[in-house]
Amino acid sequence: MGQMRVLGLDPGLRNLGWGIIETAGSRITHVANGVCHSQGTALAARLLSLHTQLAAVIAEHAPGCAAVEQSFVNKDGAATLKLGHARAIALLVPAQAGLEVGEYAPNAVKKTVVGVGKAAKAQVDHMVRMQLPGVAIAGPDAADALAVALCHAQHMQMNGRLARAIAEAGR
Repeated sequence: MGQMRVLGLDPGLRNLGWGIIETAGSRITHVANGVCHSQGTALAARLLSLHTQLAAVIAEHAPGCAAVEQSFVNKDGAATLKLGHARAIALLVPAQAGLEVGEYAPNAVKKTVVGVGKAAKAQVDHMVRMQLPGVAIAGPDAADALAVALCHAQHMQMNGRLARAIAEAGR
């Protein structure tokens, strides 16, 4: 498998975490990570702010694909709806840049990175640091975004292996 740069996104209306890794075969390296902080008080202004910041991240780091953590539905419908708006930005901006976007449930990300689907945030952070030694993480949202990127890279690698195996079996 060739080189691939993966953007992982952890959507949030106040803080949208992002993390970029690069894979070359089984080798994974950290490229960058951070958090887009929404500006303004009106919902439209906050969404525009996230859009602008995320577009700048993509322009600067040129990922080849992206992955977004799916939202969980909680008891507060208004909060869930607002999170959905932020998630729409996380899906829209990479799509506008021509990137294929994968989506993963939070427990799938945790299972891939930690080995347990109900892992705590501290466990996710620890395993991200183990897989990306020496990385300086910009905060919990960036750690979650890096976990999403690691999850996507692993799934893409597995899909590539499967596709090669099927192609070879057909010969």
